[in-house]
Amino acid sequence: MYGFVILLKIPFGFNYVGKMLAKTYTFVPIKIQLMSNFDLKLSSRIDETTHRSEILLRFHCGRNIDFRVKSGLYIQQNHFRYFVNRDATSKKGIDIPDKVTSATKEIAEAKGYVLKMYGEVVITERLITPDVKYDQEQNKQLEAMQIAIMDAYKKEEKETIDAKWLEKVVYKFHHPDKRVSSISRRGKRQKSIYDLSEEYLEIKRFSYDHTKAFRVLVRDLARYEAFKNKVLREKFAWNIDKITRKDIEDFENYLRNEKTLSEKYPKQFESILEQYPVEINVVHTFTKLQNRGENTIVKLKKKFKAFMQWLYETERTSNRPFDGIKIGTEKYGVPFYLTKEERNLLADADIPALWEGLDDEDKKLCSKFPLKTLEVQRDIFVFQCLVGCRVGDLCTLTSKNITDGILEYVPSKTSDEDAPVKPRIPLNPCALKLVAKYNGVDKDGRLFPFISPQKYNDAIKAILMICGITRIVPVRNSTTGETEMKRICDVASSHMARRTFVGAAYKAVRDPNIVGKMSGHVEGSRAFNRYRQIDDDILKQTISEI
Repeated sequence: MYGFVILLKIPFGFNYVGKMLAKTYTFVPIKIQLMSNFDLKLSSRIDETTHRSEILLRFHCGRNIDFRVKSGLYIQQNHFRYFVNRDATSKKGIDIPDKVTSATKEIAEAKGYVLKMYGEVVITERLITPDVKYDQEQNKQLEAMQIAIMDAYKKEEKETIDAKWLEKVVYKFHHPDKRVSSISRRGKRQKSIYDLSEEYLEIKRFSYDHTKAFRVLVRDLARYEAFKNKVLREKFAWNIDKITRKDIEDFENYLRNEKTLSEKYPKQFESILEQYPVEINVVHTFTKLQNRGENTIVKLKKKFKAFMQWLYETERTSNRPFDGIKIGTEKYGVPFYLTKEERNLLADADIPALWEGLDDEDKKLCSKFPLKTLEVQRDIFVFQCLVGCRVGDLCTLTSKNITDGILEYVPSKTSDEDAPVKPRIPLNPCALKLVAKYNGVDKDGRLFPFISPQKYNDAIKAILMICGITRIVPVRNSTTGETEMKRICDVASSHMARRTFVGAAYKAVRDPNIVGKMSGHVEGSRAFNRYRQIDDDILKQTISEI
């Protein structure tokens, strides 16, 4: 009886063939020797805007198949580690802890480790910031790409496999919906709108949030195209040279009624959503459609128009279908925020004592978190009210962002711009006290021990209820556009801290330019203009001082 042996070289914790063989041939009395099919490297080139590098992939199987390709996937360098060459490192007289199997180049250089030429993606952060989430999604895409390559490899004649074949497989992975129109007059094949959208993102190098939002539009365009073909039985494909005003109007109407249409044609939409899910880069996830508000539709139309304008300006088309179309503007309700007095009440509140004074029903509503956790999150929320940054930026702050008592950072929302606004906020005594209080507490070196953004929002609601901040505020329903009256503790979120900062600062300095420098609002920002309602309060105060 032969012994069963599988020799695996696993460079990055994922080996499709190895997993399949392990499942298929367990207990089979044969001897198999299998080498890994994929190696990963990280490009030495770092994008100056995103600070990410491209993952380089090597596919090899047997003697004759050994090809390399750019994956088109990008991650931060600290999320990519190379395997440590234990033998070579030990020969240098350097001991390696048993638990250490890989390291970044920076760590290896500092400790004297010898690294192998391939590595793995490793993401261990507890807090899922936008950057971390992006890298996680890229890793999921990487694993899916390797499966796609192996599937294509099994179907292909081995004699025809070369470097160009691998490039085509990777390209097809990124462009599964590629549709090639007929040959143009110049004899060149016209790129599909989906190919051009990828070029657009590659050239523009938008921020994570902007890129994600644009991909939502691309998915919407693809679902509309599928709806026209599968439900209405019309031959339709987006052609940048032939898009008309009516196409855009019909697309807008589809956006308004997509949820209703999906309920009317459930079977057809089930397959459409499987192919073009609502969420981006979510593998094997079925997400239900939701009614879109007017603001959402306006934003989608703006992104579509900007994309078509770019195509025109770069001479990819001479078509300008948005000419004469009024897109409109987003409409927001009156911004609600905490007063200075309410903010100070929160900062000084004895949460355990106030908790004891709640009735049983309110205690039940606020029992999701331990009181100690609520006290910590209260401190973080108060600090956010004093600096006005977005929660995504707040969660990335470290002591390095503070110099001589001034907080400075680059907002993630505008980091893709050529000259992003870089807020500078002098920290008042209360903010400095909070920074000192939590110095060294967070294991990852951040200013505070953060929890997930959603849990943070839930904690804020509970804190306001415990502190008795329950006044009624007008809230605009994003779907219906109607104004509804609700308790501030029921609708509070991390973004209210930003509004609280802007509102307090605007009242104090009475100069929108100065406030904008601290909040990161760009000049002419519509979001900032919402605070002009405060002008009436300022006028009354000014008159009282005369």
